[in-house]
Amino acid sequence: MAPTLLKFPDDFVWGAATASYQIEGAWNEDGKGESIWDRFSRTPGRIEDGSTGDVACDHYHRWRGDIALMKEIGLEAYRFSISWTRILPVGRGKVNQSGLDFYKRLVDGLLEAGITPFATLYHWDLPQTLQDEGGWPVRSTSEAFVEYADVVSRALGDRVRSWLTHNEPAVAAFVGHVEGRHAPGIENDWHAALRVAHHLLLSHGWAVPVLRCNSPGSEIGTALNPQWTIPASPSAADYDDFRHFDGYYNRWFLDPLYGRRYPADAVADHVRLGHLPPEGMAFVRDGDLEAIAAPTDFLGINYYTRVIRRSVAVPQSENLPRTVIPAHRSDWTEMDWEIHPDSLHHLLRRLYFDYQPRKLYIMENGASYSDGPGEDGRVHDTRRLNYLRDHLAASHRAIQSGAPLAGYFLWSLLDNFEWGRGYTQRFGIVWVDYGTQQRIIKDSGRWYAQVVARNGMEW
Repeated sequence: MAPTLLKFPDDFVWGAATASYQIEGAWNEDGKGESIWDRFSRTPGRIEDGSTGDVACDHYHRWRGDIALMKEIGLEAYRFSISWTRILPVGRGKVNQSGLDFYKRLVDGLLEAGITPFATLYHWDLPQTLQDEGGWPVRSTSEAFVEYADVVSRALGDRVRSWLTHNEPAVAAFVGHVEGRHAPGIENDWHAALRVAHHLLLSHGWAVPVLRCNSPGSEIGTALNPQWTIPASPSAADYDDFRHFDGYYNRWFLDPLYGRRYPADAVADHVRLGHLPPEGMAFVRDGDLEAIAAPTDFLGINYYTRVIRRSVAVPQSENLPRTVIPAHRSDWTEMDWEIHPDSLHHLLRRLYFDYQPRKLYIMENGASYSDGPGEDGRVHDTRRLNYLRDHLAASHRAIQSGAPLAGYFLWSLLDNFEWGRGYTQRFGIVWVDYGTQQRIIKDSGRWYAQVVARNGMEW
């Protein structure tokens, strides 16, 4: 049977994504200040392989060559993040012109190559000075973020036409302040984590009108990582565990962004569990929720895997039937994440039908596999290619269902520093030798180039 060509909408945007700390290196050059990830990665025991992002992919010095790789692949857009401490070394106050000039050169280079820049203002690298003053748990950090957004958008707003305020605020809040696996490495402080979540959302809402003023006509949004979540069985206990997780991880961010306030059941859960005092969320002030719900032009989604929730609150004998969904280990990536493209389809549909965003972008989607160059000098990463193909097919089904999916940004352009996992994981469609900084476009990257050129793929 001949394969079918899955065509995407004519104006569909094909891109790839990176983040500043993961690729730039040059951690203390040209006036850059220290970020929480500079500090965290130097703390013994925090990073799996003991590495740092000091050099990473050396993109700060090699950006011209990296743009040439993007052009060779045929990318139409590139999502990158801006390092706050390159612009405002201590988080506020005096502007570091050298940092602004770097991003001006990068944006100009992208435009000259015919690649549309998508700029993310915050991808987790808070200035350490602001962390020392209390970090995201304190309201003044939201005010500092707006100052930073103003400086950057005044400098780049005439050339950058697509802006994201934040990347995955749920990770910054909960992985950074409850699990402690990400900077600033705080563990089991739920009250702090919930303040972080609120102040990240508030800073987004406050920044939206600033970006509209400084970059008129641009599209503005944010990137969340909502999890397609299911209960492990039809039992009441598993369903309640699913409801709880969906409340604090998904609806906690989506509901206020779309004018629905914080979900009442999730607030009650946090009070019951001692995460909030009996009076609830005293840190939410008059006008905050209206600010958070500032109208945006798109919602960015980062998707890698699904979540299956199994209650541990009751004995197994009382939590029946037990129907935890099995998965073969071959269906997992090297990040130990299950491969489940159908869940991307379900997630996109849910987001559209429940929240009605004007437009959706997949801002991150990809897989970690360690395949390196073979004897022929090429990187035959068939597993990544299959992952991407299956998730693009799921995205196409979502479009057919009515979801306003407008673009796909593959994670990641380059192998890079994978946060707490260091250099043990490789997500790139371009292989990087961290010792020599040699780059090789992998088979997945060459396949993606064909998809972009055809605005579709065989299925």
